[in-house]
Amino acid sequence: MNNLDETQSKLEYTEKKSTETRNELAKLKSEDQDVIKNLNTENNELKQELAEFKSKSEDLENNLSLSESRASESDDKITSLTSELNTAQEKASTLESQLSTNEEEINKLTSQVEELNNTENELTKAQSEINQLNSQLSELNNTLLQRDTQIQELTDQVNQKEQVLESTSEHLHEVESELEELKPPDIGAGGFASDERITCPMCGAVGNDIKTVEDKGKVLSYVGHIPMYAKKHVCKKCGYEF
Repeated sequence: MNNLDETQSKLEYTEKKSTETRNELAKLKSEDQDVIKNLNTENNELKQELAEFKSKSEDLENNLSLSESRASESDDKITSLTSELNTAQEKASTLESQLSTNEEEINKLTSQVEELNNTENELTKAQSEINQLNSQLSELNNTLLQRDTQIQELTDQVNQKEQVLESTSEHLHEVESELEELKPPDIGAGGFASDERITCPMCGAVGNDIKTVEDKGKVLSYVGHIPMYAKKHVCKKCGYEF
């Protein structure tokens, strides 16, 4: 029974941890999906901004080409357009690098989501095994309950038989005592048998006035579950026991 209790306790603990893990997985999946969604939104915005900068860069390049082709335009405007073009190109490069980093992060989070899905599948399998173990445990408990019932029935039968044996033994001892009292004294060369010489130390009664009974306070041995008691004398006249 201790092993079954321990197994049931472990199963309950495993079920609890499984539920906690499922909740944590669901939370992580939700958070990862939110992060992916935000990153995708940010990537789309970056892509749009990059496209705008590329378009602006192209416009600047066209303007620069147009400006260079115009001999009447000043060198300051060419320098300004060139600086704007360089700035736009640097920002475009930064945006492309950030976009690449975000894509790597998305791939990493996607891999984590797949791992979480695999873990969830393992938890589902473990839950199925737990359910099977619970079913087996229930069957074992039912079997033990049936055996306990059978053992109790057998124990009751044994107790009843022991009570019958004890009652029979007491009745037998009573009959033996009565037969001992009714037994006539043996007459030999010295007259009466030695039982007639048993004398009550209190009143001096002898013979049939002295009876022999079991001393319930002194167990000599056991026959199975039945105790065998020592003998003692009781005076019928004064009741003294010796």
